This record gives sequence, C-alpha cells and structure tokens, in this order.
Amino acid sequence: MGGGTEAFPDLGSHCQHFDCRQLDFLPFTCDACQKVFCVEHRSCKSHECPKSDINSRKVLVCEICSMSIETTGCQGEDDKAILQKHEKSGDCDPKKKKKPTCPVKRCKEIMTFSNTSTCKSCRIQVCLKHRFPADHACKRNSSLSQPSVNNKFLIALAARSGNDCGNKNRTSTSRPTTPSVKAC
Repeated sequence: MGGGTEAFPDLGSHCQHFDCRQLDFLPFTCDACQKVFCVEHRSCKSHECPKSDINSRKVLVCEICSMSIETTGCQGEDDKAILQKHEKSGDCDPKKKKKPTCPVKRCKEIMTFSNTSTCKSCRIQVCLKHRFPADHACKRNSSLSQPSVNNKFLIALAARSGNDCGNKNRTSTSRPTTPSVKAC
C-alpha cells in the first residue's frame, strides 16, 4: 500500500476505502479496523467500519433505582437479562431513585410538592426561582390567548386616547362638592 512520490516513496499512503483509493500524505489509521483512510473517510461512519463499536461504551439505566449499568464488557448478553441480573444483585434499591429536577437549563433544583410551580402560559412545572415566564423561556400556548388582567388594563388605557387625569384643558359639567387641592 505504498504511496508517496519519486523523491519520497514512503511518504503517505492510499486510502483503503473501496471507492476512494486517493493518495493522502497525512493518512489516518482507524482505531477499530486498523485500516488507513484519507480525511474524507477517516470516521467510522464514513467508511462503514464493521468494528466501529469496539471502543464505545454502552450504559443502561435501571428504571427502578436510576442506577447506570455499564454493558461494554457484557457482549452477547441481552439488555433485559442484564437489568434482571442487576435487580437480583441487591444493588437495586427504589429509595435511590432520582427525584425530578427543574427543566430549566443549568437548574438542578429538585422538584418537591412545596417548591413546584406550574406556569399558567405553557403548563410546565418549574421550581419557584423560575416561576415567572421570563425566567424559564416560556413558550405561550396559542389556546391560552385570552387577554389577561394586564392586557385589559392596557387596552382600556389606550382607548382613553390621551384623556389624562392631569389634563388642564378639561371642562367639567358639575362642580365638585369638596374642595380639591392641586399639587404643581
């Protein structure tokens, strides 16, 4: 599989991908199948490596206790059998199951009855620190498009069209019964 040029015959090698065979001066050797590839075919996925999972790790999570079980060395065993073996081993304890946490990014607050709030707009449960829509990137549901109290106030304020309470050009039809004090 030599490559190179006349001056440097040992420099580089040909890609061992069946369609490529390109001369590459900086070839890559696959960790799994030990073949030489060019830049384009260096990943296991691009050259369809038959041994691509040789160095990968596989982990199962027990639904009973939320414990992670590594299955890298358990070749040929079924996932169900591994989980059953874990349950019988005595390591599986339902009391160890992880509690739900706040879904806000980077928040690790454990959700309990007393510190959980449900957003009225998007209906997700968050911790009390993220209960306001601005704090949890609220995505409002279109079904909840009825105007809130604040929106009703703003609509009424806009409908007044500039008739301000402090407007001095106001004409009054009736005289107030109690004397008023103006602060200027």
